[in-house]
Amino acid sequence: MIDYYEYETSPRKLEPDYETTSNKKTKTRKKVKNSKNSSANYSRKTAKYIVEIIFAFAILLTISYRYALINAKFTAKENLKSELADIQKQNDQLQVSIEKGTNINNIEQQAKEKLGMKKLDNSQKVYVSLPKEDYIESSTEEVTTGEEETWWQALMNDLFGK
Repeated sequence: MIDYYEYETSPRKLEPDYETTSNKKTKTRKKVKNSKNSSANYSRKTAKYIVEIIFAFAILLTISYRYALINAKFTAKENLKSELADIQKQNDQLQVSIEKGTNINNIEQQAKEKLGMKKLDNSQKVYVSLPKEDYIESSTEEVTTGEEETWWQALMNDLFGK
């Protein structure tokens, strides 16, 4: 079967799609062949649609899996943020309690109550008198300058005992 047209004034095919013979056997045979071809084409088309549907389903499944992973990571991040906020709040409360505990009045009260301490009396104080003169000792070491000797001068000093 040829599927191109002849270029003339009338567009007609070179070979028609139908048989011009009047024999009924050839007509029925062609119909049977066409029905087999059409059923094969139909099965190919349905297989193609099934493959396309499976491919689309796989793509959608992959996308939904990725969104599930993203959602799980986001939830974990939010949980960590809330834990951080709780820890910071607890840290602030501990800092306030430390500042409250290091107040001089609280320390004095704790020392009196728990340790039995009390303030000094005049009888417990001891005074020491120190002379107001400063004593300075001079060093007996010889001060050397930071000049380095050349190797020639060092040799001469060693030879002559300087």
